[in-house]
Amino acid sequence: MIEVRHPADEAELRACMDAAQTAFGGDLDEPGWERERVSVALERSYGAFDDGRPVGFSAAYAFELTVPGGPLPTAGVTWVGVMPTHRRTGILRRFMEGLHRDARDAGEPLAALFASEPAIYGRFGYGVATHQIRARAESGKIAFRDDPGREGTVRLVDPEEAYRLFPPLYDRLRRERPGMLSRSEHWWREHRLRDYESARRSASKRHYAAVELDRDLAGYVLYRVAEEWDDGYPKGEVRVVEAFAETPRATREVWRYIASIDLTTTIDYHLMDTASPAFLMLRDPRALHLRVDDGLWLRILDVAAALRARSYAGEGSVVLEVQDELEPTNTARYRAGADAGRTDDEPELALDVADLASAYLGAFSFERLRRAGRVEEFADGAVARASALFATPLAPYCPEVF
Repeated sequence: MIEVRHPADEAELRACMDAAQTAFGGDLDEPGWERERVSVALERSYGAFDDGRPVGFSAAYAFELTVPGGPLPTAGVTWVGVMPTHRRTGILRRFMEGLHRDARDAGEPLAALFASEPAIYGRFGYGVATHQIRARAESGKIAFRDDPGREGTVRLVDPEEAYRLFPPLYDRLRRERPGMLSRSEHWWREHRLRDYESARRSASKRHYAAVELDRDLAGYVLYRVAEEWDDGYPKGEVRVVEAFAETPRATREVWRYIASIDLTTTIDYHLMDTASPAFLMLRDPRALHLRVDDGLWLRILDVAAALRARSYAGEGSVVLEVQDELEPTNTARYRAGADAGRTDDEPELALDVADLASAYLGAFSFERLRRAGRVEEFADGAVARASALFATPLAPYCPEVF
């Protein structure tokens, strides 16, 4: 009989993480363990045990996720892995049930994750809530329209100065941008700024560049450089971990800097901002070589609370009939917009909770859901009204995988 429960202590937590790493095909080194033993709470994690031996693990980080209107407590589902000897035994479903139950008990109306295997999580009510863009840019073709020339300065700083400078800028941006996550001091120091040798993957140490305009920090970039030569010519790669800029001027200087690093010809930016102005600022936007994929997946655990917490564009409302097979208490009619919450009024639209999650942050309009056959309209104009209510000025963006 397989037992699924919270790890009893740190020794069991480590053993469960080792089991998950076996499922992932990796190893948990000591620096990684020292980070995760603080990041993962025993009471927000689950191990699967077969005759006392760990065979799987899952956990949830405690985040605030910015939704339209402000931050909302969210369970960051992570570490979900089952050893290959115990696949298809129901462990994953029990993991998700436990993590979702704990999130609701903690007052978190949302759960979110990045899917290693996207086909899995739709079964648990998750919908794609942000896009993920990867750039494989040609450094030599990064040139700007109406370029006034280099402005400001760029300084390489150490992790301690980076911690002093970067979080305030990040927080200003993330409080206004749906999809972005809160970061504690531990998260900043151990997840974003620490240079783990295991993460280098044949590249350099991590560099921290501060972009200053008018003597104030206006942007920053975290990156590595992977050296490569071809017949005596340099073909190195700049691997961007993350980059942020507060203004178009700062965006231009961030890109100017990473495109000018010596001995490199390519910029690999795995989680580029989906609404970055860089695309429209370049003379040749095709030089970015963009690829679009799924990003953050969202699960609405408490539909009424999530709809009340969100702000809406314009006046009015729309009545949604939401179906949630795994959380029957969510299956009900809701008003979105003015006076958001449960209602007994006649529904104007019907959709699954996973599809509501895709619209919740503003990544997909209700019109796009309708075109995909994911929403049913009962009242003329309801799709257009819902699309207008849920619209956001910028597409949501989640800049890190967790």
